[in-house]
Formats: sequence, structure tokens, C-alpha cells
Amino acid sequence: MSAEGAAERDDALTHAVLRAVEVTGAHAGSVFLISRNRHTLVLAAAAGMPPSLLGGWRRIPVNGAIPVAEAFRSGRTVHLADADETMRRFPQLAVALPYPFGSASVPVTAGGETFGSMSVVWAARPGGNGLSKAQRRQLRTAAGRLGVTLSELNAHGVDVGCDMETVPVEVPVPSASAVRVGLFDWELDTGALQADATLCAIFGLAPDEYDGQVATLAARVHPADRPGLRAAARSAAEEGHILAQSLRVPERGGGHRTIELWGRVPDTPADREARPHLVGGVLDLGAGMAAVAAIERLADGFFSLDRDGCVTYANHTLVRLLRLRRKDLVGRHLWEALPWLADPAYEDRFRAARVSQQPVSFLARSPDQWLVFSLRPDAQGMTGWATPSGQPVPAGAEPGAPPAQAGAAPSSSRPAPTRLGAIYRVLQMSSALTEAVTAREVCDVVTDQLLPAVGGHRVAIYVVHERHLRLLSQRGYSESFLEPLEGRPLHHGREPVTGALTSGVPLFIESREEFSRAYPELRAESNSFVFLPLIASNHPVGACVLGFDEAHPFSGEERSLLTALSGLIAQALERARLYDTEFALARGLQNALLPHRLPTLPGIRVTGRYLPGTRGMDIGGDWYDAIPTDRGVVLVVGDVEGHNVAAAATMGQLRSAVRAFASAGQRPGDVIAGTNRLLLDLDPGLLASCCYVLLEPGTGVAHVVRAGHCPPLLRRPDGHTEFLDLPGGPLLGVERAVDYPESELRLLPGSVLALFTDGLIETRESDIGVGMDRLRTSLAHAGAESLEELADALLRNARQTPNRRDDIALLLTGYAPAAPPAPPAG
Repeated sequence: MSAEGAAERDDALTHAVLRAVEVTGAHAGSVFLISRNRHTLVLAAAAGMPPSLLGGWRRIPVNGAIPVAEAFRSGRTVHLADADETMRRFPQLAVALPYPFGSASVPVTAGGETFGSMSVVWAARPGGNGLSKAQRRQLRTAAGRLGVTLSELNAHGVDVGCDMETVPVEVPVPSASAVRVGLFDWELDTGALQADATLCAIFGLAPDEYDGQVATLAARVHPADRPGLRAAARSAAEEGHILAQSLRVPERGGGHRTIELWGRVPDTPADREARPHLVGGVLDLGAGMAAVAAIERLADGFFSLDRDGCVTYANHTLVRLLRLRRKDLVGRHLWEALPWLADPAYEDRFRAARVSQQPVSFLARSPDQWLVFSLRPDAQGMTGWATPSGQPVPAGAEPGAPPAQAGAAPSSSRPAPTRLGAIYRVLQMSSALTEAVTAREVCDVVTDQLLPAVGGHRVAIYVVHERHLRLLSQRGYSESFLEPLEGRPLHHGREPVTGALTSGVPLFIESREEFSRAYPELRAESNSFVFLPLIASNHPVGACVLGFDEAHPFSGEERSLLTALSGLIAQALERARLYDTEFALARGLQNALLPHRLPTLPGIRVTGRYLPGTRGMDIGGDWYDAIPTDRGVVLVVGDVEGHNVAAAATMGQLRSAVRAFASAGQRPGDVIAGTNRLLLDLDPGLLASCCYVLLEPGTGVAHVVRAGHCPPLLRRPDGHTEFLDLPGGPLLGVERAVDYPESELRLLPGSVLALFTDGLIETRESDIGVGMDRLRTSLAHAGAESLEELADALLRNARQTPNRRDDIALLLTGYAPAAPPAPPAG
């Protein structure tokens, strides 16, 4: 990106994030833009919340359980009024940031393209409702305008995307300043003085009241200081400058303010030829100096923190209380300057105050006493207060614990603390891996979560099969790098993957040169590498290879994080491979129990579909069948409760029973009654539903029996589609002595009859009535030319549902008897 293009993009981001904070009244805002590989949202701008505070949230996976990612994926506003709503909808985020705040995230879009997401954060109050509808609308408008600007820049060849190492624009939120600076140009020989509006205001004059003479301003100065002002002017003419000349300006209500005069005589040829004059400024510190003097006289410790949490001021009492020199404290975080505050709990207190914008207090133990700390935040930073608690320190007390708790080792013996961002990454990864069922899903989680977490660009996952490496998944690597590693035996040990696996220790390589020296026979495709051994239950499962485009020095925290995550990945991958093995066996059983081919009959077209659920073992008790008999064709759809091998086995037994009873010529009601008794005799502890139809091809008469099952759906030749409200009996397996009523209807040529299981119409998000109406509409308006295309059309929405827990059986029958031959003419 050119410097001009980058500046235009940054200006747009700055204006947008400030506008978002302004229209919502939030204390912080941020903009995340999509990375060039479209897998990660990268922090591009932040206002009111320093990027350093965001830590592990500067790179967010597109499919992550985070509001900004949800807004990007869905294209909708994600509004979380308070911490309770955040916990309900995004529990992983709430666990990592358990503070009282509200947030709203909106997509940044233009012309059908989504560039990223914009988010604002505010201090949640009890009983608050978050942003109003008008504020949400204005937030979306601000995001939309940013989207339009980014789209225009894109059209002019400016790359508005981000990479993993993009440095975010940090935007300070405007605030009223207690310091004023007025500028002047003073002709020393004539007394004429040009002053700007701020300088006039400092002296208590309106710009139109000022006559341009220094005497007018001098009259506003304390009488005792006027001789000093004249002396300063004479000294400036001789020495060329005035440095911090203090003057007192009386206040109208009594008292006075102290101002400082700074100036110099210009030393350019043009100025030397002109009249001697002094240019400079008047600095009005307001009550700032008096306030500092007052704070320095207090017996308690006071300090100021900037937005990043670094100390900008500490009074004398605090310096004495903490036993530090002021220069060792200012410019550093408290937990960095004081070893006994180097605990994640203290950093978390700062983060809580910064995010929630509410006061926070905590108790901490210094080497010789307990101290009470209090933090008061605003958009610019924090004011802190510290004072002794008045309680003695118990021997061996735990840092950060109340005085009553004791027994832990001193903080000096504790290991370096783990930052909250790293803890969040472990929580996020473990939660996502818990939901991953197959080995492919585990690989997707690792790719989508791990790369953004560490800023990596490439990942490859190998599994151990018969003590050899097999590539399972990869993103970003070339075949020339991966091919030499494929099929390597574990005992090889002379290349990085098998070396890490046999040693059980992660291998971190921080430069291309280091890689080439260690493995000259391999091509160094990245500048830095991580080779993580995946070991579960003390045996090697596989390996994960991460690559970085830039040289990447790995901190101790990153090394600990990756080592911890490798254990989680190994456990998940081992579990998923066992699942995949069991799934292959179960799916084979399922396929064996369903019909491989449906009969072809004159005047009747039949097609069936079975769609397994997307979660769990992908095996269940749904089935369909079409059975030719002497009276016609039997069409049957059934559903045994459960999603496991037992349900599938029971389904197979019921399907065989229905076939046997139907082939023996029994009436439809007797077939279902006999199947019911068989299920009770088998006593599997399962219930089942069934819809049974005997269709006579010659007449179009259908005999229908229902046992606790969904009603059939009929589309008539004119397109009218309706569910057939036919009487039915109870579920199979409930009661032995049951009569199942038989209904009769006539199908007209061109009719389509749909039998299905409830997985097609039931979802977790909507009522079954909504699903029935959607299916009826789909069948009525489907423009399919064949029965096969029609079946695919009815299942299209179900196939696109990612978390569908129920399986689906569908049987479509088209009744199209051949027209009788025309009678011979004459």
C-alpha cells in the first residue's frame, strides 16, 4: 500500500471510530478489518481502549465465538446490553472478561462486500437497556460510511486489507483539557502585540475587546508582577528569549491564576531587518499546578495511569510508600515495577476498571505491609490511590489475598504470570475442541483458532498411522515443503517433525537461517517455525507445524501457551480419530439397513433420501422403503427414537417385519398392529413412529395408516398442496392391544405424495408449525423437472444447516399412470 493510500485509510478509520464513540456515548470503540486470507479479523483502529489492553483479542478468527466475528459473519448488529446477556450469548467471552460492560458490534459493509466489523463498549449500569434503537442506527450508519470509503479506496487500487502484523491506529478520545496555550507576536519597541483568541481568554478579554496593545494585557496582570513583565521584555531583547516567566492574573471571584510566558526573538534575516519583536506563547495551567502541590502534601499515595496502565505521575508519599525512586516507577506498569504486584489478579483489576469504567479497589501485600489500592477510570486513563490498610502481614501470606489468608510461597518464588489474553486462548481453544467431533473438525478448529492466536500464516497437521507420518490437513504450505515429510517413520528423527515427536518437546525455530543450519536438506518456506508434538496418553498422535512469514521471536508466554494447546489438540485429535473409526462402522451398518434400490413400477415413480444428522454418530433410526405387493406398492417411512447403533438395529428389525407382513398380503392396519406387537416382544426400550401407504397403481386409491407419525403431504396436479389430516394411532411400542385406523384417498394423475420424518420440519430455532408451513410452500412452488430434483430441492435447506441434530428420511411418490389408448376411429 502506498503511503498516501495508507494515510487515507487511517484517516477513514480514525473518523469512523471516533464517530462511533460519539453517537453511542460509549467510552471505547474499535474497528476490525478482514485479513487478506479472509480467515482472521485484525484490529485496525481503537479509540478509548489501548491495543495493548486487548492483548489476545487483536486477532479474532472469523468463525470465533466473539461478537465482532458474529457481526461479520451474519451481517447483523450484535447488541449485548450488559454482562448477563454477554454470558448467555457468548459464555467464552464472559469467562475471559467477567466485567460489567455492554457492547455493540456491527458489520462494515458496502456494495455487498464486508470489510470487517466495528464495535463499541460502554459501562453497563444495573437495569440498563444498552443502546437505544436510534444509537444502534447511528452506529450502523457510521460503519456503513466507513465501508463506502474503504470500497472507494479499494476501487482506486488501495489495498485496505490487513495482515497478521498490522499495527492498529490508536485514536485518543477527545476530552476537555485543563491547559490552555495562547500565542502572540509582540513588537518590543512600539508595544503592539498580536494575540489569538485563546490568549485573550487567558487574560479575561473577548477578542473584540482587545486593542492590540501590550499595556492592555499588562493591566490584567497582578500589580506586583508588572515590573517583572517589563523586565522580561527588556531581557528578551538583549538575550533573545524569555523562559517560563511566571505571572499572576487575578480572578474575578477572588484569588488569582498563575500563567507562564515563553518566547524568543526570531533570528532570520527577514526578522533582523524588521522591528525587534518577540514570538511565543502564554501557558495557562489552570488549577493544575495548585492541584499537584496539594497532592504532594497529602499523607496518602496518589498516582496517575495512562490508557495503557503505565504510571504518568506519582506523588512523594507513594514513592516513599513503595520504596522506589520516582524514575523507576513512572513510565512502567505497576505490576512491572513492583515484583509483589506481578500476579495476573492485579492486572485483571486494572483491566476490570478500564473495560467497565467503574471504580475498582483491591488489597495487596508489599514486603512489609498490606496496602489498599483504589482505581478511578475515565476515557483518558485512571487516577489511583494507595494507603496502608493498618493490618499486619501474616507470615507466608499469599500475594493478592486478604490478610486472613496465608500459607503460600512469597511472590518472588512464583513463576512469571500468565497474561489474561493467553488464558483466554486456552479457554477458547478448549471450548472449540470440545465441540469438534471428527478429525476434520479438529483440524478446522486448529487452523481457525491457532493461527490468529499467535499470528501465524501456515499450518500443517500430521497424524501417526502405523508409526509413519501422514498429512491430515494443511493451509498455506507448498507441496515441495510437505512432500519430504510425508510417510516418514517415527524413528527417523533427523527432521523437525519426527524429532519433536520422538523427544516429546516442542521445537521453536526463530529464523530462516537457524532452520537451514539445522535441516539443510529441507526447504525453509517460512521465516520462523513451531513444531508441536501431539501426544495423548503417553503415545504420539501426530504433529502440528506452524509457519510465520516474518521472523518471530517466541516469548516465554507464547512457548507456554503453545505447549499447553498442543496437549489439548492431541487429546481432541485422538478422540476424533476413534470417533471416525466408529463412525465408519456405524455408517456401514446404516447403509446396509436402508434399501439400495427402489422398485420401478408402471405409472408410479418413487425416490428416497436419507440425510444423517450433522452432530453425533450420524446414525439413527429413520428409514424409508417401497415394497411391491400383489395389491400395489407399499410406501413406508418410520422413525425409531435415538441416534445410536441400538436405534439403527431396531430400525432394521422393524423394516424387515413390515416387509414380511406386507408381502404376506395383510391389510395395512394389520401390518402396523403386527409391527407394534413385534416391537413390544423385542423390548428394546425404544418407541417408534410410522406412516404406511398402500397405493393401487390402477385406480390411484391409497390406503393410509399412521402410528404417531407426521401426516403425509400431498401436492395435487393443479399445484394445491396440503397436509392430509388423517386419523392415526399411538406410537409403536406403547401398548399391545391397539387398533390402527385405515384411511382411504384417491390420487389424481400428476399428484406427488411426500412421506417424511420429523427431522425435516423440526429445528431448534423454530416451532414445528413453521417447519410444516415451510415444507408445504417448498413443495408447492418447487420448479423441479424430475422427482429426483424435487427431493434434492426439499432437502436443500436441511443440508445447509450446520448443527442439525436429527436425521431425515424422505420418500416421494409421483402418480402418473399411462393414458388409456384412444378407441379406434369409426
